[in-house]
Amino acid sequence: MIIKKIKNFSNKSDIENSVIVGDCFAEMKKIKSNSFDMIFVDPPYYMQLQNELYRPNNTKVDGVDDKWDKFKNFEHYDDFTAAWLKEVKRLMKKNATLWVIGSYHNIFRVGNILQDLGFWILNDVHWIKSNPMPNFKGVRFTNASETLIWAVKDKNAKNYTFNYEEMKKNNNGKQMRNDWYFSICNGNERLRDENGKKIHSTQKPLPLLERIILASTKKNDLVFDPFAGTCTTAVAAHKHKRNFTMIEENEFYVDWALRRFNKNFKSSNLKS
Repeated sequence: MIIKKIKNFSNKSDIENSVIVGDCFAEMKKIKSNSFDMIFVDPPYYMQLQNELYRPNNTKVDGVDDKWDKFKNFEHYDDFTAAWLKEVKRLMKKNATLWVIGSYHNIFRVGNILQDLGFWILNDVHWIKSNPMPNFKGVRFTNASETLIWAVKDKNAKNYTFNYEEMKKNNNGKQMRNDWYFSICNGNERLRDENGKKIHSTQKPLPLLERIILASTKKNDLVFDPFAGTCTTAVAAHKHKRNFTMIEENEFYVDWALRRFNKNFKSSNLKS
């Protein structure tokens, strides 16, 4: 299998098992409609952080202050969200499903826009973090969960993939519930540079993406992620014999994703 990094993408390019380097809106427009069997989106959350946060020992918390998470206001964020949702809907096959993850900062806004655009929500899934970051100031409840929305293009979509028995098998033979317990991404899985700095501030845990892949795709399906980051979605897809197309604007993240593949799948042939 060849995993490609594509620059200067054209609509004639072979995008299967590729990471496209570029702006997701410009690159999505080059992809033909009805291309993907499942789409996972981890968009900017618009965290709206007011102040710097410090631990009790006065060390600074490495929060999300990246440029890609900054917006002028809620209207700006809503326009951004509607724009990528419209493109994602166009790229979904008739019976494809969409997963979107978010926190209390953004997921309610995303859900509202998603419904306004005609998507039909199948489930909300709650990722319960077994090791959440404490609320060091002690002024709120500890934020220990994120929400995933699972949806189809419209309420008439039928025969979408849901591997019910596979989910039961992974839940000791019981019906899988919508509360999923996974730790945040840390330890050896967390990508860090030689100084120990996180490569990506919001890297998602691989087991979370593996469950999504196993729940809602078949082998050889084509999975899409327009905000790919360090390509956890691609790693999960490849691990379980699915194909993928990723888009990521930051080439630094992409190069780390390629290193990640090289480490995890030594037999794969990577090329730029």
